[in-house]
Amino acid sequence: MRIVMMCAAGDMPFKNRMSQTRKTARPLVIAAVMASMAMVAIEATIVSTAMPQIATQLGGLNLYSWVFSSFLLTQTALTVVFGKLADLYGRKPAMLAGIAIFLVGSVLAGFAWSMPAMIVFRLVQGVGAGAILPVALTVVGDLYPARERGKVQGYLASVWAVSAVLGPMVGGLLIRQFSWAWIFWINVPIGILAAFLFVTFLHEEKRHDRPAIDLAGACLFTTAVAALMMALTDAGHASPARVGVEIAVLVLSCVLFVVQERRAADPMISFRLWAHRPIAASNMATLLAGMAMMGLTTFLPMYVQGVMHRTPVEAGLTLTMMMIGWPSGATFTSRSFARIGLRRLLMIGPVFIPLGALPFVLLGPESSPVWAGIGSAVLGFGMGITSVSCLILIQEIVQPIERGSATASNLFSRNLGNTLGAAVFGAVQNYGLVHTDGLPPVHADQLKQLLSAVPGNFAANDDIRLVLHHSLHLTFTAMFVIALGAVVSMMFMPKIDIGRAKETVEKVGGEDAAKAAANQAFH
Repeated sequence: MRIVMMCAAGDMPFKNRMSQTRKTARPLVIAAVMASMAMVAIEATIVSTAMPQIATQLGGLNLYSWVFSSFLLTQTALTVVFGKLADLYGRKPAMLAGIAIFLVGSVLAGFAWSMPAMIVFRLVQGVGAGAILPVALTVVGDLYPARERGKVQGYLASVWAVSAVLGPMVGGLLIRQFSWAWIFWINVPIGILAAFLFVTFLHEEKRHDRPAIDLAGACLFTTAVAALMMALTDAGHASPARVGVEIAVLVLSCVLFVVQERRAADPMISFRLWAHRPIAASNMATLLAGMAMMGLTTFLPMYVQGVMHRTPVEAGLTLTMMMIGWPSGATFTSRSFARIGLRRLLMIGPVFIPLGALPFVLLGPESSPVWAGIGSAVLGFGMGITSVSCLILIQEIVQPIERGSATASNLFSRNLGNTLGAAVFGAVQNYGLVHTDGLPPVHADQLKQLLSAVPGNFAANDDIRLVLHHSLHLTFTAMFVIALGAVVSMMFMPKIDIGRAKETVEKVGGEDAAKAAANQAFH
C-alpha cells in the first residue's frame, strides 16, 4: 500500500478550508494560535509552582494530585470530541468555545474556596484545553501546505519551551507580589486577545448543512477515557474495590461505545480513520514516545537530586535540555522536509528517542549530570522530529473534512501515552523500591527525607540512595524498551509518494482533486 501526500492541498479551495473571498491574515491567526496554546502550556508549570501555597490555604492535601489529574483527565477525554466538532461546525466556533470555557475555568479557579472546588474548576479548564490544542493545530493544517507547515510547527514547539522556562518564574513573581489567584486570572487578557484575533482575521466558508452530532458516542467515549485515566491514576494507591469499579465502568463504556459507533450515521470516531495503517502507526509511535517523555520528566530530577547528590537547580537544567532539543528537532524537520522527505524523517525521528534514553540506563551515582543533559537533549530532539512529521503525515492523508478528527487522534495518543507512562513507570519504580537484593524496602517518607537533604549531607542515607538508584535504573530501562517500541511502530509505515499527489491534482483539479487524492491515499 502506498500513501499519496496531498502537498498541493494548501493551494486548493476546499469546502471547509479557509475562505478565499475574505482573506485570512495568516500571521495574525498564527499569533492567535500561539497565544491560545501558551495559556495551556504555561498552566502545567505555573500551577506547580503555586500549588504548595494553594494547598496550605485551601487545605485538602490528600487531594493535591487531583488538581493536576483533573485537568489532564478532561483535556484528554475531550480532545477527540472537539476535533470532531471542528470538522462539523468549523474551526473558529470550536476554538472560540474552547477559549471561553478555558477562561471561565480560570476565573473560577482564582475564586476557589476549597480543594474540591479547585478540582472542579480545573476540570472546566481541562475541557477548554481539550478544544484549544487540537483545533489550533487543525487551523495550522488548513492555512499552510505541508511544505510550509513544519516551520510553523517549530514556532509552536517554541511556545512550549518558553512556557516551561517562564512558568515557574512568572508563578513565583505573581505569588510574591499579588496572590496565587493571579496565576489563573493572567489567562484572561491573553485569551481575550487570542479570541479577538480569531474573530477578526480567521475566515471560513459558511456552512449551510446541519450536521448530526453523535452525542451518545461523545458521552460514552468521554466516560470510557475518564474511567481509564482514573483507574491508571488510582492503581496502587486506592482500594482494589474502587479500581475495580473504574475498570468495570471502562469495559461497559467501551462495549456500548463500539455498538453506538457502528450504528451512528456520523460516528464521533471513525474506526476506518483510526485503523488506517499510517495513522495507526503514527499514533502508536506518538503514544510510546509520550510514555518515554513522561518517564524522563517524572524521574530524572529525582535521580539527579537523590542519587547524584546534585541541587534542584542542576536537576532542572538537565530536564530543561529536553525543552531545547524539542524545538530544535521541529526546526530541523521544517528545514529538511523537502530535501530529505517525510518518510525518512518518520524513520529517523523515533531513532533519536531510544538513543536519548540510553544514557539514563548507563547512569550511576558518580556520573556527571552532563550526560543526563545530553540524553535529555537528544530525546527531545527525537520528540521534535517525530511529533511534527507524524502530525504533517496525518493531516495530509485525510480529506480536510476529517482533518480535525485526525489531528485530535494524534494529540489524544500523546496525552494517553503521558498517562500510561506515569502509571507504568510509577509501578516499576515502586517494585524496585521494595525488591533490592540485600537492602530493606524504602518507603515514601524515607525518599522525602533523602530528596530534602542538603547536598553534601547524604552519608546517613547511603542505603536509601542505593535502593533509589536500583529502582530508577529499572525505570530507565523500561523507558528505553518503550522508546524502542516507537522505532518498531514506524517500521509498519508504508511507502510515501509525494509526487503522485500533484499529478492527481493537475489531472482532476479543484475539490474533486482533493477527494481523489485522499481516496487514493486510503486505498
